[in-house]
Amino acid sequence: MDKFAYTVLGSGDNALTMRTLTNELANVSTSGFKKSYSNSLTSFKINGPGFDTRYSPTNVRSDLISLQSGGVSYTNNPMDVAMNDKTVLGVTAPNGDIAFTRRGDLRLDNNGIIVTASGHAVRGQGGGALTAPTGYLLEITEDGTVFATNPSAPSNTAPTRVGRLMLKDASDTKLYRRDDGLYQSTGEDGKAKDFTDGKITPSLTPRSLEGSSVSAVENMVKIIEYQRNFEASIRVIKEAKTLDEAGASMMKSA
Repeated sequence: MDKFAYTVLGSGDNALTMRTLTNELANVSTSGFKKSYSNSLTSFKINGPGFDTRYSPTNVRSDLISLQSGGVSYTNNPMDVAMNDKTVLGVTAPNGDIAFTRRGDLRLDNNGIIVTASGHAVRGQGGGALTAPTGYLLEITEDGTVFATNPSAPSNTAPTRVGRLMLKDASDTKLYRRDDGLYQSTGEDGKAKDFTDGKITPSLTPRSLEGSSVSAVENMVKIIEYQRNFEASIRVIKEAKTLDEAGASMMKSA
């Protein structure tokens, strides 16, 4: 009974997986949202008095991002970009760290800073925030270069280059999901850091948006499956309790 109880106890960790699945389901319509490999099963020994058989299976969270591409739709908005292959966009996190995203619905805020739809400042190739003159028409090319055109200037006026988006190829880099939903590459000290490009040249598809890589149907099926597994584990625990009480009763009678 002692060994059995600690083994079945691991079934409660399904709550972590359920939380991940429901979070993904809530972001099924979020532009550029990516699934993550969030769980791996590991057994931990429970120290203390009693039999040396107390091992509890536990789900360990890692939130390793899967950069599998979602569907791309053409929007004709010059500020919309869809990242190709394993390309990610460098942004500034709320705490000032460098972070990355696949969200490509960009805009220009009131201070002339290019930001994502969630409000994170987009970084340029130099690492600082990428700015553009307000009131100008912006166009983003496949390599991330941003051009600005004065709408009141003559039609033959050449656009002005204002900078280039910080694009990185993450095909050789492990990215983890942060608490704020952005991605980060972690150094040996556990802090967010920049990383070196992979072998693929980072690129964009202008005037397009990448959809979420989450399948609503697949996640709903997984949620139902985990819910049924959890209910089955609870029934097993109740049955074991009944058997244990019956055994204790027989011992008293003897």
